[in-house]
Amino acid sequence: MAIAHHQPRLTRPLHRPVVRAARTFPGWWALAVQFLLVGGAALCYFGVRGLTQSSLGIAQDNGRALVRFEQSFGIDWEHAAQALVIDHGTVVRIVNAVYMYGHWPVIALTLGVLFARAPDRFYLLRNAMFVSGAIGLVFFALMPVAPPRLGVLDLVDTITVGTSEYRTLQPPGLINRYAALPSLHFGWNLLVGIVVWRSTRRRVLRGAAVAVPAAMAFAVVATANHYVIDVVAGGAVALVGLLVATRLPAVVPMPAWARRPR
Repeated sequence: MAIAHHQPRLTRPLHRPVVRAARTFPGWWALAVQFLLVGGAALCYFGVRGLTQSSLGIAQDNGRALVRFEQSFGIDWEHAAQALVIDHGTVVRIVNAVYMYGHWPVIALTLGVLFARAPDRFYLLRNAMFVSGAIGLVFFALMPVAPPRLGVLDLVDTITVGTSEYRTLQPPGLINRYAALPSLHFGWNLLVGIVVWRSTRRRVLRGAAVAVPAAMAFAVVATANHYVIDVVAGGAVALVGLLVATRLPAVVPMPAWARRPR
Protein backbone atom coordinates (compact mmCIF):
# COMPACT_ATOMS: atom_id res chain seq x y z
CA MET A 1 0.00 0.00 0.00
CA ALA A 2 1.41 3.37 -1.04
CA ILE A 3 2.04 5.78 1.76
CA ALA A 4 1.06 9.36 0.97
CA HIS A 5 3.65 11.91 1.87
CA HIS A 6 2.22 15.25 2.87
CA GLN A 7 4.42 18.30 2.73
CA PRO A 8 4.09 20.49 5.82
CA ARG A 9 2.16 23.67 5.18
CA LEU A 10 3.84 26.98 5.86
CA THR A 11 2.03 28.59 8.72
CA ARG A 12 3.50 32.07 8.10
CA PRO A 13 4.09 32.62 4.38
CA LEU A 14 5.94 35.76 3.45
CA HIS A 15 2.90 37.64 2.16
CA ARG A 16 0.73 37.05 5.23
CA PRO A 17 2.42 39.55 7.60
CA VAL A 18 1.84 42.29 5.04
CA VAL A 19 -1.89 41.54 4.92
CA ARG A 20 -2.22 41.52 8.70
CA ALA A 21 -0.16 44.66 9.09
CA ALA A 22 -2.53 46.52 6.78
CA ARG A 23 -5.25 46.28 9.43
CA THR A 24 -3.32 48.22 12.06
CA PHE A 25 -2.33 51.68 10.87
CA PRO A 26 0.22 53.32 13.19
CA GLY A 27 -0.99 56.34 15.13
CA TRP A 28 -0.37 59.87 13.99
CA TRP A 29 2.16 60.24 16.77
CA ALA A 30 4.27 57.63 14.99
CA LEU A 31 4.10 59.68 11.80
CA ALA A 32 5.21 62.78 13.70
CA VAL A 33 8.17 60.83 15.09
CA GLN A 34 9.25 59.93 11.56
CA PHE A 35 9.29 63.59 10.55
CA LEU A 36 11.34 64.46 13.63
CA LEU A 37 13.84 61.75 12.80
CA VAL A 38 14.12 62.94 9.22
CA GLY A 39 14.66 66.47 10.50
CA GLY A 40 17.46 65.29 12.76
CA ALA A 41 19.09 63.43 9.88
CA ALA A 42 18.86 66.55 7.73
CA LEU A 43 20.63 68.59 10.42
CA CYS A 44 23.48 66.05 10.46
CA TYR A 45 23.69 66.24 6.67
CA PHE A 46 23.91 70.03 6.68
CA GLY A 47 26.52 69.87 9.43
CA VAL A 48 28.75 67.68 7.28
CA ARG A 49 28.04 69.86 4.26
CA GLY A 50 29.28 72.89 6.17
CA LEU A 51 32.52 71.10 7.01
CA THR A 52 33.38 70.23 3.42
CA GLN A 53 32.05 73.00 1.16
CA SER A 54 35.41 74.79 1.03
CA SER A 55 37.29 71.61 0.09
CA LEU A 56 37.06 71.72 -3.72
CA GLY A 57 40.76 71.04 -4.29
CA ILE A 58 40.83 68.13 -1.85
CA ALA A 59 37.58 66.75 -3.25
CA GLN A 60 38.94 66.88 -6.81
CA ASP A 61 42.17 65.17 -5.76
CA ASN A 62 40.14 62.43 -4.07
CA GLY A 63 38.07 62.07 -7.24
CA ARG A 64 41.20 61.64 -9.36
CA ALA A 65 42.47 59.05 -6.88
CA LEU A 66 39.25 57.09 -7.36
CA VAL A 67 39.70 57.25 -11.13
CA ARG A 68 43.23 55.84 -10.81
CA PHE A 69 41.90 53.11 -8.55
CA GLU A 70 39.26 52.21 -11.14
CA GLN A 71 41.84 52.20 -13.92
CA SER A 72 43.96 49.71 -12.01
CA PHE A 73 41.00 47.30 -12.07
CA GLY A 74 39.75 48.22 -15.54
CA ILE A 75 36.40 49.54 -14.35
CA ASP A 76 36.77 53.20 -15.34
CA TRP A 77 33.59 53.11 -17.41
CA GLU A 78 32.40 56.69 -16.88
CA HIS A 79 33.23 57.88 -20.41
CA ALA A 80 31.76 54.75 -21.96
CA ALA A 81 28.52 55.12 -20.02
CA GLN A 82 28.01 58.72 -21.06
CA ALA A 83 29.00 57.97 -24.66
CA LEU A 84 26.01 55.63 -24.89
CA VAL A 85 23.56 58.48 -24.28
CA ILE A 86 25.13 61.86 -24.94
CA ASP A 87 24.37 61.98 -28.70
CA HIS A 88 20.72 61.01 -28.26
CA GLY A 89 18.57 63.77 -26.80
CA THR A 90 15.65 61.50 -25.90
CA VAL A 91 17.90 59.02 -24.14
CA VAL A 92 19.59 61.83 -22.21
CA ARG A 93 16.19 63.07 -21.04
CA ILE A 94 15.26 59.55 -19.94
CA VAL A 95 18.49 59.12 -18.00
CA ASN A 96 18.04 62.54 -16.41
CA ALA A 97 14.47 61.64 -15.45
CA VAL A 98 15.65 58.41 -13.82
CA TYR A 99 18.19 60.35 -11.79
CA MET A 100 15.75 63.11 -10.78
CA TYR A 101 12.49 61.24 -10.25
CA GLY A 102 13.65 57.69 -9.62
CA HIS A 103 15.17 58.49 -6.24
CA TRP A 104 13.35 60.62 -3.66
CA PRO A 105 9.86 60.32 -5.22
CA VAL A 106 10.20 56.52 -5.36
CA ILE A 107 11.61 56.34 -1.82
CA ALA A 108 8.92 58.61 -0.40
CA LEU A 109 6.12 56.69 -2.11
CA THR A 110 7.49 53.34 -0.95
CA LEU A 111 7.92 54.49 2.63
CA GLY A 112 4.42 55.97 2.66
CA VAL A 113 2.80 52.78 1.38
CA LEU A 114 4.78 50.60 3.77
CA PHE A 115 3.98 52.88 6.72
CA ALA A 116 0.27 52.45 6.04
CA ARG A 117 0.14 48.82 4.92
CA ALA A 118 3.19 47.02 6.33
CA PRO A 119 4.74 48.84 9.31
CA ASP A 120 7.25 46.04 9.91
CA ARG A 121 8.73 46.56 6.45
CA PHE A 122 8.60 50.34 6.88
CA TYR A 123 10.71 50.24 10.03
CA LEU A 124 13.13 47.82 8.40
CA LEU A 125 13.64 50.09 5.37
CA ARG A 126 13.78 53.23 7.50
CA ASN A 127 16.38 51.79 9.86
CA ALA A 128 18.48 50.47 6.97
CA MET A 129 18.45 53.93 5.38
CA PHE A 130 19.42 55.62 8.66
CA VAL A 131 22.29 53.21 9.31
CA SER A 132 23.66 53.38 5.77
CA GLY A 133 23.13 57.15 5.75
CA ALA A 134 25.17 57.48 8.94
CA ILE A 135 27.98 55.48 7.37
CA GLY A 136 27.76 57.68 4.30
CA LEU A 137 28.06 60.84 6.40
CA VAL A 138 31.32 59.54 7.87
CA PHE A 139 32.68 59.07 4.34
CA PHE A 140 31.45 62.50 3.26
CA ALA A 141 33.12 64.17 6.24
CA LEU A 142 36.43 62.32 6.15
CA MET A 143 36.81 61.90 2.41
CA PRO A 144 34.98 64.53 0.38
CA VAL A 145 34.91 63.49 -3.27
CA ALA A 146 34.01 65.74 -6.19
CA PRO A 147 31.82 63.99 -8.78
CA PRO A 148 33.18 63.53 -12.33
CA ARG A 149 31.21 66.57 -13.55
CA LEU A 150 33.13 68.96 -11.28
CA GLY A 151 36.35 69.14 -13.24
CA VAL A 152 37.64 65.64 -12.53
CA LEU A 153 36.74 64.03 -15.87
CA ASP A 154 35.96 65.57 -19.23
CA LEU A 155 32.27 64.73 -19.04
CA VAL A 156 29.04 66.69 -19.51
CA ASP A 157 26.81 67.47 -16.54
CA THR A 158 23.69 66.28 -18.34
CA ILE A 159 21.40 67.36 -15.51
CA THR A 160 22.46 71.01 -15.66
CA VAL A 161 22.77 71.10 -19.45
CA GLY A 162 19.60 69.17 -20.17
CA THR A 163 17.19 70.54 -17.58
CA SER A 164 16.77 73.11 -14.87
CA GLU A 165 14.21 71.07 -12.94
CA TYR A 166 16.65 69.19 -10.74
CA ARG A 167 18.47 72.31 -9.56
CA THR A 168 15.04 73.78 -8.81
CA LEU A 169 13.96 70.69 -6.86
CA GLN A 170 17.29 70.55 -5.02
CA PRO A 171 18.93 74.02 -5.03
CA PRO A 172 22.75 73.92 -5.04
CA GLY A 173 22.75 75.72 -1.69
CA LEU A 174 21.09 72.71 -0.06
CA ILE A 175 23.17 69.85 -1.44
CA ASN A 176 26.62 68.55 -0.61
CA ARG A 177 28.57 68.79 -3.86
CA TYR A 178 31.34 66.53 -2.56
CA ALA A 179 29.26 63.54 -1.50
CA ALA A 180 30.10 61.26 -4.42
CA LEU A 181 31.44 58.33 -2.38
CA PRO A 182 29.42 56.26 -1.58
CA SER A 183 26.46 56.71 -3.91
CA LEU A 184 23.44 56.64 -1.62
CA HIS A 185 21.48 57.68 -4.69
CA PHE A 186 21.96 54.09 -5.82
CA GLY A 187 22.31 52.45 -2.42
CA TRP A 188 18.94 53.61 -1.11
CA ASN A 189 17.22 52.60 -4.33
CA LEU A 190 18.78 49.17 -3.86
CA LEU A 191 17.31 49.00 -0.36
CA VAL A 192 13.88 49.93 -1.69
CA GLY A 193 14.18 47.27 -4.36
CA ILE A 194 15.13 44.56 -1.87
CA VAL A 195 12.34 45.40 0.56
CA VAL A 196 9.71 45.68 -2.18
CA TRP A 197 10.82 42.38 -3.73
CA ARG A 198 10.56 40.59 -0.40
CA SER A 199 7.21 42.21 0.43
CA THR A 200 5.17 41.25 -2.63
CA ARG A 201 4.62 38.50 -5.15
CA ARG A 202 3.22 40.77 -7.84
CA ARG A 203 5.32 40.48 -10.97
CA VAL A 204 4.97 44.13 -11.89
CA LEU A 205 6.22 45.33 -8.52
CA ARG A 206 9.02 42.78 -8.45
CA GLY A 207 10.03 43.83 -11.94
CA ALA A 208 10.17 47.44 -10.80
CA ALA A 209 12.16 46.38 -7.72
CA VAL A 210 14.89 45.10 -10.05
CA ALA A 211 14.61 47.64 -12.87
CA VAL A 212 14.67 50.86 -10.84
CA PRO A 213 17.95 50.20 -8.94
CA ALA A 214 19.57 48.90 -12.14
CA ALA A 215 18.49 52.00 -14.07
CA MET A 216 19.72 54.23 -11.25
CA ALA A 217 23.12 52.50 -11.22
CA PHE A 218 23.55 53.45 -14.87
CA ALA A 219 22.02 56.92 -14.56
CA VAL A 220 24.27 58.14 -11.75
CA VAL A 221 27.33 57.31 -13.87
CA ALA A 222 25.99 58.42 -17.27
CA THR A 223 24.98 61.83 -15.88
CA ALA A 224 28.53 62.31 -14.51
CA ASN A 225 27.32 62.52 -10.92
CA HIS A 226 29.12 59.42 -9.66
CA TYR A 227 32.02 57.12 -10.42
CA VAL A 228 31.58 53.40 -10.97
CA ILE A 229 33.26 52.70 -7.63
CA ASP A 230 30.70 54.99 -5.94
CA VAL A 231 27.95 52.66 -7.09
CA VAL A 232 29.78 49.63 -5.75
CA ALA A 233 30.43 51.37 -2.43
CA GLY A 234 26.84 52.60 -2.25
CA GLY A 235 25.53 49.08 -2.68
CA ALA A 236 27.90 47.72 -0.04
CA VAL A 237 26.98 50.43 2.47
CA ALA A 238 23.28 49.82 1.81
CA LEU A 239 23.62 46.09 2.44
CA VAL A 240 25.51 46.74 5.68
CA GLY A 241 22.69 49.05 6.72
CA LEU A 242 20.13 46.35 5.93
CA LEU A 243 22.09 43.74 7.86
CA VAL A 244 22.25 46.00 10.91
CA ALA A 245 18.57 46.91 10.57
CA THR A 246 17.53 43.25 10.71
CA ARG A 247 19.16 43.04 14.12
CA LEU A 248 17.72 46.19 15.65
CA PRO A 249 14.75 46.00 18.02
CA ALA A 250 11.56 46.52 16.04
CA VAL A 251 8.57 48.62 17.06
CA VAL A 252 6.44 45.96 15.38
CA PRO A 253 7.38 42.30 14.87
CA MET A 254 9.89 41.79 12.09
CA PRO A 255 8.95 39.39 9.28
CA ALA A 256 10.65 36.02 9.30
CA TRP A 257 12.89 36.87 6.33
CA ALA A 258 14.14 39.99 8.14
CA ARG A 259 15.00 38.09 11.29
CA ARG A 260 16.82 35.37 9.41
CA PRO A 261 18.34 36.90 6.26
CA ARG A 262 19.55 34.40 3.70
